[in-house]
Amino acid sequence: MWNSFLGKRLKGCGYAIKGAWMLIRNEASIQVQVFIGIIMTIAGFYFDISTTEWIMQCFAIGLILSVEGLNTAAEEIANFVHPDFHNKIGYIKDVAAGAVFFAAVTAVIIGLIIYLPKF
Repeated sequence: MWNSFLGKRLKGCGYAIKGAWMLIRNEASIQVQVFIGIIMTIAGFYFDISTTEWIMQCFAIGLILSVEGLNTAAEEIANFVHPDFHNKIGYIKDVAAGAVFFAAVTAVIIGLIIYLPKF
């Protein structure tokens, strides 16, 4: 069964769930983002946001968690390839962190668009 098309997809889903759990369990930055995502989800219910607002909020939360995960992966690969300080490794890590910054700014803007009118 595991060699069939469906079996391989299920196996792949298992790896993805394992990776997501490892991120949540081991990475402080992801833990902070998950906490913020939970708070924003509670706020969404409290303020009874619209379907479109839910879509945008879910997109923003997913974007942040995804980019944080990719940043962590890039950092881990860089540390594995070159554990000592190296300018190129520092550049790679900074660029990955910059991607998280762009996602975070986008999420904050979405949050402000949704919640500022409610105050």
